[in-house]
Amino acid sequence: MTRILIVDDEQSIREVVREYAQLNGYEADEAADGLQALDKVTDNDYDCVILDVMMPKLDGFSACKQIKKIKKIPIIMLSARQEEYDKLFGFELGVDDYVVKPFSPKELMARVKVVLDRSRKHENEILKFDGLVIDVEGRSVTVDGEKANLTPKEIDLLLYMVKNRNIALSRTNLLEKVWDYDYFGDDRTVDTHVKMLRHNLGKYRDHIVTVRGMGYKFEA
Repeated sequence: MTRILIVDDEQSIREVVREYAQLNGYEADEAADGLQALDKVTDNDYDCVILDVMMPKLDGFSACKQIKKIKKIPIIMLSARQEEYDKLFGFELGVDDYVVKPFSPKELMARVKVVLDRSRKHENEILKFDGLVIDVEGRSVTVDGEKANLTPKEIDLLLYMVKNRNIALSRTNLLEKVWDYDYFGDDRTVDTHVKMLRHNLGKYRDHIVTVRGMGYKFEA
């Protein structure tokens, strides 16, 4: 699951952003200042950091510099300061987006999604699950070193399930996301493709788990 770190010295802001992050399917963690943020980034893996500028102990700009030294993580800055200089300085530090307070939590989540999508597009992600290796950008799958002969739709299905691994996905959700929203098929379409996909994954078929009465999930 996508993990977000929310860093702000105002608890009310952290709580609101956390609520909206969870509503959007993200796992959210909190830090009250820049020093706490550095500790959490060091000890955990986050997909995005939402970072306030004006904070005690260590301000957002200083924290951003340190975070970039530790890990390559997309950062969205929050600030009540609207001066162009502050925005430019943030972007020079490598900030991915800059949001001025007061802000709309819905808009912030939309910006988070854009930043995450942009970050992932720049990564040639190679995922490994035992002897199952998935080249996300290259859209290829190998099983114990042998290339699996998957159809384009089977690859689409596998990539979507892997992207949402350990999350139960309904057949309706899979139809909408993998076959597009305008597809009016039935649940058997999903079941048939899952059956073929399992067959092609060989001994790693058990990574695709049936969720009784709902659908499937890729378990890792």
